[in-house]
Amino acid sequence: MPTRRLPPLRALEAFVRTVRLGSARAAAEELGLSPSALSRRIGNLETFVGKKLFTRARQSMQLTDEGHAFYEAVAPNLEALARAVENQSDNHSLLRLHLGVLPLFGSQRLFPRLTELRQRHPLLHIDIDTGPHLEDRVGDVLDAAIILSRGPSTSLHAVRLDENKVHAITSRELAEALGDEPNPELLAKQTFLVHNELPDSFGAWKQALKLEDFDAVAIDHFDSGQLMLEAAAQGLGIAIMHDDHMRRADDPRLTDLYDVEVDSPYSYWFICKPEALEERPVRLFHDWLVKAEL
Repeated sequence: MPTRRLPPLRALEAFVRTVRLGSARAAAEELGLSPSALSRRIGNLETFVGKKLFTRARQSMQLTDEGHAFYEAVAPNLEALARAVENQSDNHSLLRLHLGVLPLFGSQRLFPRLTELRQRHPLLHIDIDTGPHLEDRVGDVLDAAIILSRGPSTSLHAVRLDENKVHAITSRELAEALGDEPNPELLAKQTFLVHNELPDSFGAWKQALKLEDFDAVAIDHFDSGQLMLEAAAQGLGIAIMHDDHMRRADDPRLTDLYDVEVDSPYSYWFICKPEALEERPVRLFHDWLVKAEL
């Protein structure tokens, strides 16, 4: 059987990094190349495959349809090659990811699936940080984070993980006492529980129920969704949270108030610096997370 010719790996690396970073200049900087040297490598790859992978205009390079198809075909195989070499290497070294995550997302959605990730990438280990201000710490002490946000900074690579509805969640006993229809006088006597990461959710819920002028007797703020749910179950207040939070909690003590659909201003997002995607731990976690659809 004749030996198949392979394209230069350096040319493939230049191509893949340009696509992932979305910038030829950023790719050249990452590889320590001049822009012209990067262009030559990609040109050599185009000659090898006999297809135009990019259109070039001034300083920008845009993927062609053939370039997109080539990337979709090649990138997973490059990752498989890297994984095969890694698994066969005698120089095993752990891959370490410093990940920021909100505790409730971690307990409800991430940790139940981490066994899959460990089986797929046994060398990947994750340091978990549940501290505040995750977005501000990405690129400093954190490689990446999963946050609740209206929309992360445009300077970050961001993947939206879900869309949600705001629910008022409380104990079944309190829900029964409040009735099936919103009663401003009864609601005004209640304590509402609001998460620090969801400050505008209460306003969205009030607006949807046409209760903009109603004021609760108290609003208690939490930095833990798990504790909010427990407080609501104990009858300590009405938790303004996402429908997904209640569904995944699967706590028979809890129910939601009224039959209303309220779009949440917030979603969970995966974020990292664009250049961090070239770091193997970040790339492995990112690709798994997007496909896992937690």
